[in-house]
Amino acid sequence: MHKNKTFFEVERLSYCTKHRFPTGLFPTIPSPTSHRLHRQRFKRELLFLFQNHKVFCVLMALALSVTPTSSSSCVLSRNPSPNFKTTLLNFASPRRIHAINPLHRSFQCLQSPSQHLNTSPFTTSAVTSSSSSQTTELVLQRLVKEFKSLAEPIDRLKWVLRYASLLPPMPDSSRTESNRVMGCTARVWLDAELGQDGKMRFWADSDSDVSKGMCSCLIQLLDSATPEEVMELKTEDLVELNVGLLGGERSRVNTWHNVLVSMQKKTRRLVAEKEGKAPTFETFPSLLLTSDGIEAKGSFAEAQAKYLFPEEARVQQLVKVLKEKKIGVSAHFYMDPEVQGVLTAAQKHWPHIYISDSLIMADAAVKMAKAGCQYITVLGVDFMSENVRAILDQAGFGEVGVYRMSDETIGCSLADAASAPAYLNYLEAASLSPPSLHVVYINTSLETKAFAHELVPTITCTSSNVVQTILQAFADMPELNVWYGPDTYMGANIVKLFQQMTLMTDEEIANIHPKHNLDSIRSLLPRLHYFQEGTCIVHHLFGHEVVERIKYMYCDAFLTAHLEVPGEMFSLAMEAKKRDMGVVGSTQNILDFIKKKVQEAVDRDVDDHLQFVLGTESGMVTSIVAVIRSLLGSSANSKVKVEVVFPVSSDSMSKTTSPKGPSSIKVGDAVLPIVPGVAGGEGCSIHGGCASCPYMKMNSLNSLLKVCQNLPDVENVIGGFKAERFKRQTPQGKLIADVGCEPILHMRHFQANKELPKELLDHVLSREGKR
Repeated sequence: MHKNKTFFEVERLSYCTKHRFPTGLFPTIPSPTSHRLHRQRFKRELLFLFQNHKVFCVLMALALSVTPTSSSSCVLSRNPSPNFKTTLLNFASPRRIHAINPLHRSFQCLQSPSQHLNTSPFTTSAVTSSSSSQTTELVLQRLVKEFKSLAEPIDRLKWVLRYASLLPPMPDSSRTESNRVMGCTARVWLDAELGQDGKMRFWADSDSDVSKGMCSCLIQLLDSATPEEVMELKTEDLVELNVGLLGGERSRVNTWHNVLVSMQKKTRRLVAEKEGKAPTFETFPSLLLTSDGIEAKGSFAEAQAKYLFPEEARVQQLVKVLKEKKIGVSAHFYMDPEVQGVLTAAQKHWPHIYISDSLIMADAAVKMAKAGCQYITVLGVDFMSENVRAILDQAGFGEVGVYRMSDETIGCSLADAASAPAYLNYLEAASLSPPSLHVVYINTSLETKAFAHELVPTITCTSSNVVQTILQAFADMPELNVWYGPDTYMGANIVKLFQQMTLMTDEEIANIHPKHNLDSIRSLLPRLHYFQEGTCIVHHLFGHEVVERIKYMYCDAFLTAHLEVPGEMFSLAMEAKKRDMGVVGSTQNILDFIKKKVQEAVDRDVDDHLQFVLGTESGMVTSIVAVIRSLLGSSANSKVKVEVVFPVSSDSMSKTTSPKGPSSIKVGDAVLPIVPGVAGGEGCSIHGGCASCPYMKMNSLNSLLKVCQNLPDVENVIGGFKAERFKRQTPQGKLIADVGCEPILHMRHFQANKELPKELLDHVLSREGKR
């Protein structure tokens, strides 16, 4: 286009185009000093305009390389390509359109100073969006076109940085903790306002230019949008921008999503306030931890916090008897908070105390037996003490005594479901469809495992290894039928997980299991079965009501969910997991995730507020608090705050009329304590109230002391507490203890070697040969 111009003119135009200056501004190419002065002048003029609400068409024409005509109302339009030459003013159309000049956002040229005044404390924004005539969809299309024109990732990132330069300074009064966007690696602040015209206004800032640029892009989309338009936008809609999404850095994925979620959360609140509606939901109880201490919010949290700092006399009383009688303790994470508080403190004085998930409990017992412990006390439900007894026998420690915490049955809703006739019918159907493998959850009785193993070759699993167990089985035997049980929610979640894998690439699938690809995952789905009639009464609580409250109030928090939770909670946590904002798995997986996130925040050494929704049994809190306090204490001047939220279903709460509330409730022959919240006149129901297992709460500190003090049990005072070796036989005449232990040993082999034992594979294939 410059072929008819002199060489000087070509150089002059090249200079102006490169630095986005009006082509008529310089008769000659300015010196570097002159260039710097001109840039400073433009910045001062623009800042003056921002601060005084006066955007004059002539000055904007100058700043944006335009030539004004005559009108009192003007609109900027632009070529949607980042490699533009000029920007034009359109005075004829009443429609406002964003400018796409990469260094400047669009400015509305006002007819009179009074029309732009409002009551916002932010006065005006350099980042304004389109009017209702230009929908969010059109603005998104324009942004997508911009970014798509840049082929290289580094160029797209630079484009984000250009947008960052357009975001005006945020008032210091808005850089508050309440305006912090959770989950971002960098610090991000967001404030919002619902205008008199019913449109949303947003302001943002960050200490990271990349995050700031992403905020700028989102404000391009949603500033001046209707609340409905704000709520309709999804993170997936931003994929085509191709910056930090679909394989990009986790932190950038988080920024897009978390800023958007915060926009929607603030929009929802502002709309409710304008309509005079009270919040739809009350906040869940929570514990707030800092390096200075712990603050409990809500009576349930207060009851949990009460036992985090046990009396030293109680701790020493337990330690003394454990040392004297060489007693080991194997406890599950779901213990009563009072018990866990004392055990956690006692660990500092006696090393043979393990608090873990069900997978580790038996292994811990073997370690303690090898270290010289003569007795193992098991704090859990009955199938856990059965497993400990069986594994100790297999390891050659039959002389080591194993004791439960009650002479009554300490049941489990899942174990009961697997003992019902319906489960036997399920297994009989599996036996008629060889080659079949029964993958049974460890939360079942030894008797169930033994009877099942004689009907269908069986391997035990836990929530942390069930997916890998099933994938390995299908890899070893492609024509296999897998029958999982008894947890219905976990079975449905596993199927949903494999269905999601059909949307992955072969490479992504191989990262999960190296012997699988898209074809193999599609092939296994029709041959994966799960039992339809078994649920955990605790995880059943995380249903629709709790999920809706989490979506409404904790959409920007870290989500943790046990694999046993209902499908809605599972899907919510899985979506968060994709952004590294959540975890789905075992209790140990949940603990590890929280530890990792807190450690990252401490390492960043900035003020931060992490919020974790605890999607599993509330007894986990003791171990979680211990880990968090240790991490926060490792940094003397840590500015990190960590909040652990307890999702409580309203159906689980038992209101009482007594000022003190009932202290216990009878379940069958067992008397269970009401847990806790009595200070607020509320308690947890026997149906798993407050995500608290009533069976686990039968393991009291008094019971532990009673067992320990009566060992050795010469006078048979605690005979009913002892976990005896099964002497009954299976239908085929074998000892239940021996047959029931085989599926557990198969799992232990898989855990150690990452392959299924040959004995199990031969067992499956031999059944097919008999068909």
